[in-house]
Amino acid sequence: MRVEIRPALLRWARERAGFTLDSLSRRFPQLHAWERGEAKPTIKQVERFAKATFTPVGYLFLPEPPLEQIPIPDFRTVENEYIGRPSPNLLDTLYICQQRQEWYRDFTRSIGEEPFPFVGSASLTSDIETTAASIRKAIGFDLEERRRIPTWTDALRRFIDQTDAIGILVMCSGVVLNNNRRHLDPGEFRGFAMADDRAPLIFVNGRDTKAAQMFTLAHELAHIWVGQSAVSDAQASWIPGHKVERWCNRVAAELLVPLSALKDEYQKSTELHMEAHRLARVFKVSTLVILRRIHDVGGLTREQLWQEYAKELERLRLISRGSGGNFYLTQAARVSKRFARALIVSTLEGQTLYRDAFRMLGFSKLTTFHDLGRSLGVA
Repeated sequence: MRVEIRPALLRWARERAGFTLDSLSRRFPQLHAWERGEAKPTIKQVERFAKATFTPVGYLFLPEPPLEQIPIPDFRTVENEYIGRPSPNLLDTLYICQQRQEWYRDFTRSIGEEPFPFVGSASLTSDIETTAASIRKAIGFDLEERRRIPTWTDALRRFIDQTDAIGILVMCSGVVLNNNRRHLDPGEFRGFAMADDRAPLIFVNGRDTKAAQMFTLAHELAHIWVGQSAVSDAQASWIPGHKVERWCNRVAAELLVPLSALKDEYQKSTELHMEAHRLARVFKVSTLVILRRIHDVGGLTREQLWQEYAKELERLRLISRGSGGNFYLTQAARVSKRFARALIVSTLEGQTLYRDAFRMLGFSKLTTFHDLGRSLGVA
């Protein structure tokens, strides 16, 4: 049975998913004719097309393309211009994180946990150093401990664990759920925060460099402290136009590398490349963050910062990402250890349906569920 689909809907779905007409025509040979209104697809072809373009099938039967909006404030900009249409990958990631947050909020109420006082405890008029110190104290972000950590990659892992441990759900993934064909583009977004006094959530784009992920996590922590949900494109070199992003960037930089400590360590007479790498080892942060802080103490002009940051970012992008590692460690990082433990326990106790647990975790095998639980010590 062939159905009437408006050509504009087909074009919208294809472009929304980032496909050219020719690239998608390999899977749908009649697509050119469908988009010109010269032929009609069958129901099964519409369903396949919807799946291929990550489009809810019902959207294709609307009279005109829907206006999709990001469900939380969107502060992403490119050259101070706001970014337009969100991709299906970003939207689906936001939606699944909203579902996880809603579930975890209800879970905390069911076990009698109190709201977290740190959520929204700061404001945009709060002192930057004081706010950064408050975050540092809350998560146990000790600078002397960080000096003893072998690498800044290990420091990032420790940073995530510390944040997760105080009740903030930290989810770090480079794909939509566990679909390794749906990569999240760091050029579209680097992370987002969903402020909630019972289930604060931070998502970090795992496709970004490890160096950038550390600053993103610090930036989103500032969002939680100011109680402002948002999708961000945080970069250490960036001076955002939006006042919330500008404040969060300043807090993030101060959290990772306190200006007073940097002034004590910074050796201006040393060649920049060598000094940036030395300071990165001292503070166990990326060289990108160090370049930003050298600018903050007057060691680089704004133009020099942009030039040096771009060169260093390109160098870091060329470094191999390495292997995927242990599946269960990766899975726990993608959904937050805290969230995964709570969901597995609730499911094993019969409070949550396995179907719902599998949907929020992104897999469908019972053995995978139990193996993940055992890796987290709860099954």
